[in-house]
Amino acid sequence: MNFILFGPPGAGKGTQAKYLVKKLGNFQISTGDMLREEIQKNSEIGKRIVSDMDNGNFVSDKIVNTLIENVLFDPKKKDRLIFDGYPRSLAQAKNLDILLKKSNQSINFIFFLNVNKETILKRIEKRKILEKRSDDDLNTFTKRYDTYMETTKPILDFYSKNLNFHEIDGSSKIEEITAKIDSFINV
Repeated sequence: MNFILFGPPGAGKGTQAKYLVKKLGNFQISTGDMLREEIQKNSEIGKRIVSDMDNGNFVSDKIVNTLIENVLFDPKKKDRLIFDGYPRSLAQAKNLDILLKKSNQSINFIFFLNVNKETILKRIEKRKILEKRSDDDLNTFTKRYDTYMETTKPILDFYSKNLNFHEIDGSSKIEEITAKIDSFINV
């Protein structure tokens, strides 16, 4: 089974993806983790990523799509993917559809974790202390959140017509969100 988990930064996508990895043996495809890895390598791509993130912008679709394409065509991961934080734009969603068709795959479940800004601000403060993530600066986060909410509308419109699209209240407790996801996948 392939999944898409999306929602604003700090919505709990990573937490739910890790749960599904453990439960199903799937692979978590976190564009955030992939991008942080490039930053750690201090590659040219990593430097462009830092510049984009520091300005509160999303990383270019070209960079992200290249990273995603490599994952989709990995035979070990076929039909065992959990997209965490991807797609983040309508162009990325359309690109994912094309790549899925080329790799003879589909998305079984799409979960949108919907969380308001105030709840996420509290989570980010906690995560910043616990995980020491550089992208959790509150000013940067506010820009990222606002940008995300602007760009999400077309993605919601694109996916919400699918029968496998489910909106979940992401402000619920972790266990409640997990139970809701389990109720949909019935595994």
